[in-house]
Amino acid sequence: MPEHVLVAGTRPVRTPRAGRALVAAGLAVEVAVGGVVLAPSFWPHGGAPLSPAAAARTTAVATGPGAPTRVVIPAIGVDAVVDPLGLRPDGHVEVPATFDRVGWYAGSAAPGAPGATVLLGHIDSTTGPAVFYRLGRLRPGDEIVVDRADVAITRFVVDRVAQFPTRRFPTADVYGPTPAPALRLITCAGPFHGRYRDNLVVFAHLAS
Repeated sequence: MPEHVLVAGTRPVRTPRAGRALVAAGLAVEVAVGGVVLAPSFWPHGGAPLSPAAAARTTAVATGPGAPTRVVIPAIGVDAVVDPLGLRPDGHVEVPATFDRVGWYAGSAAPGAPGATVLLGHIDSTTGPAVFYRLGRLRPGDEIVVDRADVAITRFVVDRVAQFPTRRFPTADVYGPTPAPALRLITCAGPFHGRYRDNLVVFAHLAS
């Protein structure tokens, strides 16, 4: 299935069915992205294998003054705590521990710094919607506010919302370097057959 950009009226997320197995926010990533292998229990998509050097660089979770602490998305009613995520012993990225909190991959840029800040969130659970359940409703121009540990506040503006088949995940576009500060929000989407088949990515730039 080719990549498509969401348009008004489309909703990749689904009402959760009680008792079904949750694939943590659809991120069952079996691949490395920018040197990071995303956990099989999170987003499944393709990519290059994780290098030992990349694993060493991202093993320690960054909790410095620039680390994100909260994300607010007024258009979809999100106001959530952000927790840093590191790598598990097997080289996979950790996933958010709870369904109402967001995770920041600490191997990505701090919000407001050059590069892409990557935030991950669950879409649902066995009991109901999770923090990024309405992520697919965002539209270009919507605002995303990310607070930092140093009390700085960064504001981003949505450029586009796109859905990708897990086997055609745009690794370079999501995790690759950017000359200016950028933000990526990721959750799952698409059909659920034991796990979600697609990934939903919000691309945003730092507000001027």
